[in-house]
Amino acid sequence: MTTPDTRVPPFEPELDAPLRAILDGRPSLTPELIPERRAASKAASLSDAEIRRGGAFTTAERLVPGPHGDVPLLLCLPTAGPGPHPVVFHTHGGGMVAGHPRSTELVGELDRAQATQCAVVAVDYRLAPEHPDPIPVEDCYTGLVWLAANAAELGLDPTRIVVSGNSAGGALAAGLALLARDRGGPALLGQFLQFPMLDDRCTSPSAVRMETIGMWDGRSNRTGWTALLGERRGTDGVSPYAAPARAADLSGLPPAYLEVGSVEALRDEGIEFATRLWRAGGSAELHVWSGAFHSFDEWVPDALISRTAHDTRVGWLRRLLAGH
Repeated sequence: MTTPDTRVPPFEPELDAPLRAILDGRPSLTPELIPERRAASKAASLSDAEIRRGGAFTTAERLVPGPHGDVPLLLCLPTAGPGPHPVVFHTHGGGMVAGHPRSTELVGELDRAQATQCAVVAVDYRLAPEHPDPIPVEDCYTGLVWLAANAAELGLDPTRIVVSGNSAGGALAAGLALLARDRGGPALLGQFLQFPMLDDRCTSPSAVRMETIGMWDGRSNRTGWTALLGERRGTDGVSPYAAPARAADLSGLPPAYLEVGSVEALRDEGIEFATRLWRAGGSAELHVWSGAFHSFDEWVPDALISRTAHDTRVGWLRRLLAGH
């Protein structure tokens, strides 16, 4: 009998101790823990004042009719400089089962937006398992189509929309890029995929080896995908709009920024997705942060590697916008 290979890279020293403290008493996500994770996310909601940042942004909310019901949007509009402004369409993370537009990951989105004079529009899609696939991605697509149609009257540029998401949000952002291409929808300028969940099969070496290692380990990943897809998870009945790694054709997609940590379960599927974008003739910038865990910068924002990651993301966004 062959012994499973359990070797994993070491953690970045500046991240190692904080991760141990974060994970102390925080088990892998299981279905029973979904209500607890939702409550923790809600407790950390950003207020309007925190989002407005002393007048850097104004905030507003919209309710958009969609095929599965009304979809709430949070609008964060820049006050500096003349418009029309580029806009980041933000799909929050939370493993498909938790999170909301005002969760703490919006801080990073607003940091980048403030540095590049972008607006941020965040969608409040419905969560699994109560609202399984295709509801979450269709909610997001409803919001994206509304944004493109109403951008001009908001002082935004409909030709410079970037879809952006972290973790589950990264899956949704990549799914939106595929949907927009295949439906002849909004012409996207870019897709910003941070530590994205891309493959419901959960069989990559990193997913297997990091079954219980890090922030979003292999066990948690299976919980999130199963909540979204139920018995379809891992079968041939999964749409590429739900699990973008399933897409047979990755040509004709907008430029992508894609990042993973070297010590996270989602590492290998992210690397493979970027590789397939290149093979399809597309543009993709891939960063594998050595020694980093899933969403490390959100949890340890003052670490040198976190500040470097922020600067790198802003740089990519600036280059993307400068070309248009």
